Amino acid sequence: MPTTQPRITIAALRGGSGKTILTLGLTAAWRAKGFNIAPFKKGPDFIDAGWLTFSANRECHNLDPFLMNNDQILDSFVSNSRHADLCLMEGNRGLYDGLDVEGSCSTAELTKLLKAPVLIIVDVTMTTRTVAAIVKGCQVFDPDLDIAGVILNRVAGLRQKNLIKDSIEKFCHIPVLGSIPKLKDNPFPERHMGLVPFQERDQAEKAIAWTREVVTGNLDLDDIWKIAHSAEGIVHPTGEQKREPAVATKDAPRIGFIRDKSFWFYYPENLDQLKQLGADLIEINAITDKELPHLDALYIGGGFPETQAQALADNRTFRNALRAEIEKGLPVYAECGGLMYMGETLLVDGKTYPMVGALPIVFTLTKKPQGHGYTVLDVDQSNP
Repeated sequence: MPTTQPRITIAALRGGSGKTILTLGLTAAWRAKGFNIAPFKKGPDFIDAGWLTFSANRECHNLDPFLMNNDQILDSFVSNSRHADLCLMEGNRGLYDGLDVEGSCSTAELTKLLKAPVLIIVDVTMTTRTVAAIVKGCQVFDPDLDIAGVILNRVAGLRQKNLIKDSIEKFCHIPVLGSIPKLKDNPFPERHMGLVPFQERDQAEKAIAWTREVVTGNLDLDDIWKIAHSAEGIVHPTGEQKREPAVATKDAPRIGFIRDKSFWFYYPENLDQLKQLGADLIEINAITDKELPHLDALYIGGGFPETQAQALADNRTFRNALRAEIEKGLPVYAECGGLMYMGETLLVDGKTYPMVGALPIVFTLTKKPQGHGYTVLDVDQSNP
């Protein structure tokens, strides 16, 4: 049987157009009505996915055409949308932005695979009728993509809104489903990697409530809901199979993973896979725990140790215990911020913070990112 789960993609012409606030607001607004919303994020982004998880009170899953093949994407989408009233996917960057001129791995290509209608949010700052030309260009650029509606963002006033709305509906033949005015109080500050994570926000609930009010007061939620329900069915039997994790036995390998304000970049699929293979997962906090439990291996994901550097450094007892176990042979897989934690020290804003010291490396936080994008590596030696 085809999966007929209602679904819609939120896309934009570029980054910084308001996709995340719109997606969070829709999620919160529908959840407030009692609906169960399954959130998805296109690409490898952890921060937006974290906010979506918080807003939906349901795990957000990343769908990444670069890291996953089509069958894996469909399997994840179908299996992780089970029991949801609607699936909401946030795109990334511009709608057609991909790895090459063909748009490989773009939001548009992913959306076509999922047979989802698209809602485009457009920043209309200092423009009017030209917005219709841009939307029309998106339509003819790929006629196979179902662009079902437009949201106007940063609207200066009623005159601008009406002119843009009338132009889009006349020349593009799709509805404008809302217009968001210029907003003075945005409770979502940004820094070097995007939004400040919800784990570091004391007022996260208030921020989500703000997005709900913005969306509820400015969008036609009923029509957007209807568009999501117009999505075609997807046939993908593998994803419809319910996969239960194996029951951990007394002989199951005990795999620890550190999850706290410093380290929380984990894809749910990776932790689920370990459980399905029979591992006993032990959650650890590097900021508050004083001892390391008995483990067969340790997994440390990414995050922002630089924002919690003082707290990590202050927990000397835990750092020393972890280093002692590593020196005894404890296998550790650490990536991103987790790898930084394995170094000797972390230099942030001219101040040095001691870390675990398992690797003879000094990590430094620079003012500018040193690289963005995907990297493909060929491993020519066995992992020691």
